[in-house]
Amino acid sequence: MVKRSDGTESPILEEQDNSEKPKQTVKYGELVILGLVYCRYNGSLQPADRGRKKSKFALYRRQEANGVKRSKHYVVKTPQTTQAILDAKQHSISYTLSRNHAVIVEYTPDDETDMFQIGRSSESPIDFIVMDTIPGPDKSTEKVVQSTISRFACRILADRNNPTICRVYAAGFDSSRNIFLGEKANKWQENGKDIDGQTTNGILIFHPRGSFIGGEAANGSWLETSVGGGVYFLRESRSAQQKGQKVEDETNILQDGTLIDLCGATLLWRSAESLAKSPTKKDLERGIDEINAGRPQCPVGLNTLVIPRRVTGNENQQQPYVYLNCGHVQGHHDWGQDKDSESRKCPICLKLGPVVKLCMGLEPAFYVDSGPPTFAFNPCGHMATEKTVKYWARIPIPHGTNSFHVMCPFCATTLAGSPGYVRLIFQDNVD
Repeated sequence: MVKRSDGTESPILEEQDNSEKPKQTVKYGELVILGLVYCRYNGSLQPADRGRKKSKFALYRRQEANGVKRSKHYVVKTPQTTQAILDAKQHSISYTLSRNHAVIVEYTPDDETDMFQIGRSSESPIDFIVMDTIPGPDKSTEKVVQSTISRFACRILADRNNPTICRVYAAGFDSSRNIFLGEKANKWQENGKDIDGQTTNGILIFHPRGSFIGGEAANGSWLETSVGGGVYFLRESRSAQQKGQKVEDETNILQDGTLIDLCGATLLWRSAESLAKSPTKKDLERGIDEINAGRPQCPVGLNTLVIPRRVTGNENQQQPYVYLNCGHVQGHHDWGQDKDSESRKCPICLKLGPVVKLCMGLEPAFYVDSGPPTFAFNPCGHMATEKTVKYWARIPIPHGTNSFHVMCPFCATTLAGSPGYVRLIFQDNVD
């Protein structure tokens, strides 16, 4: 555990499969950012991927509980001068209903839960710093003009006695342990009692219908979780002032495969129990080795192809390419180049279409099974198992503030055409 300046403790983060594990061995699960495990640093940390700013974050039970629970609420006229707001040791949420009318909800320590906070802020209360995801394999030259991710986006409360129960809530406490929902924020009070609200762009959640492992889960629905942990249908637009109808039979408890969208980045939750059943990075590398052992050949250059574990910008004679309209895998050559476009005619089946480098997707958390990597996403060329590719090709991911798209989980590239993937056809075992 790492001691912070405000007295709280931060969990040691898991960077690699062979990284040193924390002494506290109870693991709740992992959060993985969709689209940040891309070709250049495929399956490994980016150069700036250190500390609290990472592509994934493992949650372990803390040595001492730091969770909080709702205690009492009351009405005030000037929340900024209220004792609960001024007290840096007191967790509280301020709901401003009008200029002279606010409701303060105080929270007290909860010895039965651990709290983990996620957001864009680099302040100490944030355990996992998340920036906007830029789609595509090369993100180094692109910058987000204005982030839509909240500085204190959301918080997760994990049950210390039952590690399988982790709940997600919109908004996180700042350095003064406060959450402020201003006059323009969407909020409501029922029967003059419990009060709740939603953040500006909302925190959306998507629970798969069924088991994530195996890839047989049916499509779920995107819903929104509130500051108090209620679950609601989506608003008409991301920041609309009117909340959606409450969904009584849904919960904010994370399940294996739940997606959490922060409006600018989407996180995948993998439970510790299911991660133990998922393929490891070594399993994925073994799948590459098995294909390479078949010595696939390019039918034009007649040279042996080798699937790399990460793609570089340098041209490699052994780098395999896939024709996205037919799935035939070949090496780099100039045969069949269309003069009016970047498309090429496949020398095997003569179909004209785009060609892209193949690269194995090496983030184990995105896999739903341990099959061979015989499929690739279109148009990025990330290889994965058939069930994994087909699962992600049917999951709509929030895009911008008002739309959804299906995308490759490894690089966040929007999938092209239907079905958005291709079965790979190697010319192998030629000896």
